[in-house]
Amino acid sequence: MTGAERPLLRMRGIVKQFPGVRALDGVDLDVDAGEVHCLLGQNGAGKSTLIKVLGGAHRPDAGDIEWDGEPATLHDPHAADAAGIATIHQELDLVPWLSVAENVYLGHEHARFGFTRTGRAEAAARELLARLGHPEIPVRREVGRLPAAGQQIVGVARALSRNARLIVMDEPSAVLDPEEVDNLFRVVRELKSGGVAVVYISHRLEEIRRIGDRVTVLKDGRTVARNLPARTTPTAEVIRLMTGRAVEYALPDREPAPLGNTVLEVNDLRRDGEFTDVSFGVCEGEIVGLAGLVGSGRSEILETIYGARRADGGTVRVNGVRLRPGSVPAAVRAGLGLCPEERKSQGLLLAESVTRNVSLPVLKRFTTAAGYIGRDADTGAVAEVTGRLDVRPADPSRPVRTLSGGNQQKVVLARWLLTGCTVLLLDEPTRGVDVGARGEIYALVRRLAASGVAVVLVSSDVPEVLGLADRVLVLREGRVVHRAPAADLDEARVLDLVMEGSGR
Repeated sequence: MTGAERPLLRMRGIVKQFPGVRALDGVDLDVDAGEVHCLLGQNGAGKSTLIKVLGGAHRPDAGDIEWDGEPATLHDPHAADAAGIATIHQELDLVPWLSVAENVYLGHEHARFGFTRTGRAEAAARELLARLGHPEIPVRREVGRLPAAGQQIVGVARALSRNARLIVMDEPSAVLDPEEVDNLFRVVRELKSGGVAVVYISHRLEEIRRIGDRVTVLKDGRTVARNLPARTTPTAEVIRLMTGRAVEYALPDREPAPLGNTVLEVNDLRRDGEFTDVSFGVCEGEIVGLAGLVGSGRSEILETIYGARRADGGTVRVNGVRLRPGSVPAAVRAGLGLCPEERKSQGLLLAESVTRNVSLPVLKRFTTAAGYIGRDADTGAVAEVTGRLDVRPADPSRPVRTLSGGNQQKVVLARWLLTGCTVLLLDEPTRGVDVGARGEIYALVRRLAASGVAVVLVSSDVPEVLGLADRVLVLREGRVVHRAPAADLDEARVLDLVMEGSGR
């Protein structure tokens, strides 16, 4: 044990069954006080279900949980909260229109005689933020106005406000820049030194060595390895345990190929307060990467090209035809497709089936003269394209919300394969996607480019941009500060450019 003679948390033989799915099939997990325990596994391995059991959102069908050496029944989130277990979800469950202090103490407000004691809550929130090294965060500011890194810190402060002894962090670095990740790790180390246990979930395997103490690996709802040393276990071994096979944790090689005609032309595009004077072109079969920090305008540029935001100036042309600003239907008709950064809220109808999500832009293709959707044609076409992408389970009638993150991303990609788009805009295509599915998505993007699709790629993972793209535009504060072939750049050079803006 790293922090005590007995673990703070012991889970044994945890089973959770849903209709038709055995999500957990006898999972074991030990976590010590004052350690960072990394929980790894592919999408669909059972990580999310396990942390929901730990957080009281799901009751296990079998198995035992011990908390601080005593049997525990975490029958609902209140029980987990009372025990001192807090979860910071990948999609932060903060209320954007409430202040920082109100979010920190939401559900256990400072009150007297039924009235909230705002001043006391704000003072206590300031103390927590100072403890986390962020006294600069204004406690009266609406959380929705904070950057992603600031919101992440507010989530940690909320957990500490409840005297959490174990904090689950689900993909906490997914929306953070390298500098912000360094600060997150500093906060995690502070928590660890104070005796707080952290269960850390990430698909970025390089982070595990930096922050973790021990590693538990899940596969197909089972524990396949427990308590591996985080710093000395080879990455190849972790990947083998996660996938059941050897996987090369690298981008696939790409053979140089002649490019076709220019398909996408962006000239002097701007949106006031977000980005300005952005110009570039993309040829058939070419992948152009946009690299920059969160807030540099990357996503806003893609959304403006796609028509989801209206430009304040400049033009977008596809195959020489100028697109009407601020019109998504016009962009789709011209052959554009967008895989947005937030696929759950921006790219998918979670309650609808895979079939409905994939066929959404081309429903007219499957609509009869009487105005009805031909179900067989619809389902057959979707089954063919999702089969090519190996969407699992292979059931087009399945609600999208029941799929893992990697398979949800494949559904979004399948939509644009079905439409036959000529320009594909990819915003963080592998966020929250495991190493196995990530490799499949890399290969798919390469195949699309090889077939003549023009691709624009945004990713916070600099090696991903450099490994996939032919050319890279480096952004800082809404401006292009450098352009170069990807082969002429390395990660250190890109980070220097985005942080200093020294390139021209």
